[in-house]
Amino acid sequence: MGKEKTHINILVIRHVDSGESTTTGHLIYKCGGIDKRTIEKFEKEAAEMGKGSFKYAWVLDELKAKPRYLAGQTREHALLAYTLGVKQLIVGVNKMDSTEPPYSQKRYEEIVKEVNTYIKKIGCNPDTVAFVAISGWNGDNILELSANMPWFKGWKVTSKDGNASRTTLLEALECILPPTHPTDKPLRLPLQDVYKIGGIGTVPVGRVETGVLKPGMVVTFAPVNVTTEVKSVEMHHEALSEALPGDNVGFNVKNVSVKDVCHGNVAGDSKNDPGKHCL
Repeated sequence: MGKEKTHINILVIRHVDSGESTTTGHLIYKCGGIDKRTIEKFEKEAAEMGKGSFKYAWVLDELKAKPRYLAGQTREHALLAYTLGVKQLIVGVNKMDSTEPPYSQKRYEEIVKEVNTYIKKIGCNPDTVAFVAISGWNGDNILELSANMPWFKGWKVTSKDGNASRTTLLEALECILPPTHPTDKPLRLPLQDVYKIGGIGTVPVGRVETGVLKPGMVVTFAPVNVTTEVKSVEMHHEALSEALPGDNVGFNVKNVSVKDVCHGNVAGDSKNDPGKHCL
């Protein structure tokens, strides 16, 4: 994947059994993130276990990229996300193939009306929200406009960059406005984990929140006050010349043991206001 496209962090909020794993897995498959042979393998294994509908959901396990989902209900999630600063919203009205009758326009419109009423209450402008009628299992309106819902003419949103109108879930994702990168601020990189890799050494991993991380930089981890040099930086198994805010990276460091730093420590540039222990 490398750096050819802007990286966007997406939060999936849903109620239990809404089909989010199947939808995400099917989207990854259709975008070429996993091959047909692997999908066929999942389909066979799932059928043998009596879980034939799990073949796309297992894509996330194969990629070791299972998202961290929040527990609870969709309304609570929407309120929490908006309160925490998530202002761009896409609503995938899933399982349209399971309505009565299948692909019911009436049921879709009922859901859109109900969700619009709620998001208004929490402060979200419905005009900025893309509603997409989809089937995560069958792939309707994920990459291509589905013939099963001729009544669905697509979605239209208003944003600070103007108006946008498309038809599919992928197009809705592509219309997300990337956040501004606070590269001018001091480096802050909270550690998600720390690994010891044979032949390489200690590799902390985490997401750059502010600033820039580069090979050759001297960083200090707070609050343990461990200082070391960054030997290399990688994302998706590709070496980077620099990592920017929003990038989830691993970086190899010199003369540091996995016991010296841990999850929750914050890496900062030793020469530019590194993090400090607060009492």
